[in-house]
Amino acid sequence: MRSEFVKVMQERGFLHQCTDLDGLDKKLTEGIVTCYTGYDATAKSLHVGSLLSIMMMRWFQKLGHKPIVLMGGGTTKVGDPSGKDESRKILTEQDIADNIAGIEKVFAKFVKFGSGATDAVMVNNAEWLDRINYIEFLRDYGRHFTINKMLTFDSVKTRLEREQPLTFLEFNYMILQAYDFVELSRKYNCTLQFGGSDQWGNIVNGIELGRRTDQKDLYGFTTPLLTTASGAKMGKSASGAVWLNSDMLSAYDYYQFWRNTEDADVGRMLKYYTELPMDEIARIEALKGSEINEAKKILALEATRMCHGDKAANDAAETARKTFEEGASAEGLPRIALPRAKLEEGIPVFVLFKEAGLATSGGEARRLIAGGGARVNDEKVESDTRVITLADLNAEKAIKLSAGKKKHALVVVE
Repeated sequence: MRSEFVKVMQERGFLHQCTDLDGLDKKLTEGIVTCYTGYDATAKSLHVGSLLSIMMMRWFQKLGHKPIVLMGGGTTKVGDPSGKDESRKILTEQDIADNIAGIEKVFAKFVKFGSGATDAVMVNNAEWLDRINYIEFLRDYGRHFTINKMLTFDSVKTRLEREQPLTFLEFNYMILQAYDFVELSRKYNCTLQFGGSDQWGNIVNGIELGRRTDQKDLYGFTTPLLTTASGAKMGKSASGAVWLNSDMLSAYDYYQFWRNTEDADVGRMLKYYTELPMDEIARIEALKGSEINEAKKILALEATRMCHGDKAANDAAETARKTFEEGASAEGLPRIALPRAKLEEGIPVFVLFKEAGLATSGGEARRLIAGGGARVNDEKVESDTRVITLADLNAEKAIKLSAGKKKHALVVVE
């Protein structure tokens, strides 16, 4: 490979599939190439599961090319069936607008927007999808898709094999996404689409549609489906999704997510989610025994710095150091506000652990207590029948909860 982008993607493990790697590699050496990645607006933030494609766009821009962030203001109304067992909830126009506003906040941290040749742009596919005339669209584009082929795509086949409903609304999604590629090709000379491996079928559809309608050479490039060494899906934690926006997940919790990376995954995560040089990653990856914890701290600091900035990352690292190495209550811990009346009445300790996000259910909280892993103000909780009241407030007028050695929260009174 001759292009710097393909070289970096290969050595850092981003490349899973490419529709024409030799052709794309050649094109990337001939001048600025424009790519896009699409994100449906189903929540007010993206989560770590989207971070691999975001990092790929960051590298793409750093190496001299132009990224387009495509917001799915139109396709969100339909819902992508890929990887889903059931239909998405239908969102209102206002829901979608609010979600896009939340998602926009994160991208400026990873790519540079502007009007320059390689500056990123953000586009909303509602711009063209909302104006589609259904009959004209079917006549001009529907004829290029066969039901036979659409039924072979995993997103459709899996749902049908499980005898789970697939609505006609969702069935249209792959056609609309293919049309997005054609529109971006026409408006922005975009010739490359990035996506996760689950998007392969949708990407190929767009490439074929561009060839048939405009005789245009388009390319697709996918990343691997990420799982941890133990087989868990990347981007999930015990308390839920690992959001990229600080108003949905604190910088401290984000830091802790990376700090708790499984030993076998540290090198891989450094390649994906930091910009450390490969020789430095190789050095860190070779650390063994207790030294692996230092590698995890480097990963957590670098990943948090990129998403939340230097100060938030350094503060999170210092909070973690004080909490784990000094046993302090640490002001920077995530805070859970409770109405004063709740503590006046008293709240069962297992319920409080669940509400603080340190357990996913009352049952899990009880098991944590039974196993000796629950502490209140650094003292072991002996029984799940214990009731927490205002009398448990410490000198800082808070209640420190700990689940094991790594998960902590402060309960404060509203």
